[in-house]
Amino acid sequence: MSTTVDTAFIKHYESDVHASYQRMGSKLRNTVRSKNKIQGSTTVFTTVGKGTASTKARHGKVPVMNASHGTVECQLYDYYAGDWIDALDDLKGNTNERQVIIDAGAYALGRKTDELIIDAMATATVTVGDYTTGCTKGLLLSAFEALNNADVPDDGQRFGVVGAHQWNELLNMTEFSESTFAGEDYPWLRGTESRKWLGIVWIMHTGLPLASTTHRDAFLYHRTAIGHASGADVKSDVTWHGDRAAFFANNMMSQGAALIDNAGIVKIKCDDSAAIS
Repeated sequence: MSTTVDTAFIKHYESDVHASYQRMGSKLRNTVRSKNKIQGSTTVFTTVGKGTASTKARHGKVPVMNASHGTVECQLYDYYAGDWIDALDDLKGNTNERQVIIDAGAYALGRKTDELIIDAMATATVTVGDYTTGCTKGLLLSAFEALNNADVPDDGQRFGVVGAHQWNELLNMTEFSESTFAGEDYPWLRGTESRKWLGIVWIMHTGLPLASTTHRDAFLYHRTAIGHASGADVKSDVTWHGDRAAFFANNMMSQGAALIDNAGIVKIKCDDSAAIS
């Protein structure tokens, strides 16, 4: 006779996975424009161009700005992360096997969320640098200038994401290493390598594009430049398999990401092997 897993166990497991995903999953989801509970396989992000203010004659009609409107379509994809939990494993050691699988699933889904966002960032065409130098102050200021020249709002929603090597280069800059720790301002960044400098929250991320072993892409962007869509946040399903004497725990989600405003993101081309001085 088959045996089904207890309902309370399922709910407890799913709750733990969701909490772990929120706590240590994606680093970038909260730094971009996000839409949840999408119905269907695609969603659309709307864009609005700049308006122009002008005068009018007394008693005349108010001039129309004629701000341009556009749309960006974002495709959603389904992702899964599952593993076995042997019924007797918890009796053989001092670790909680269920918690190990929960954390592993949350990390896997979090990495996939960031991968989708980073892939969207990589399509940006505004660039600084040429992979011949490290992440210097001058290179970052050039990216900062590019955002300013594009009239990207300086409203506290600018983010920079760099690799581990670039992070060490930045820490050699006094004005960066002595800046306010961003985790105090953003609870979802607590425990993450992050700082605030030039009004930008900088985050260290190990999943940024790397080509030819030394060509690393970092990014400076405004929150509204990248869109992330979720049709189904992390869901879990646990089933008992008597022939294996184990539970199979499956975690799944449906998500996607897209570049919304090319002018709102700058790709920073760095030499990932540059000496750290």
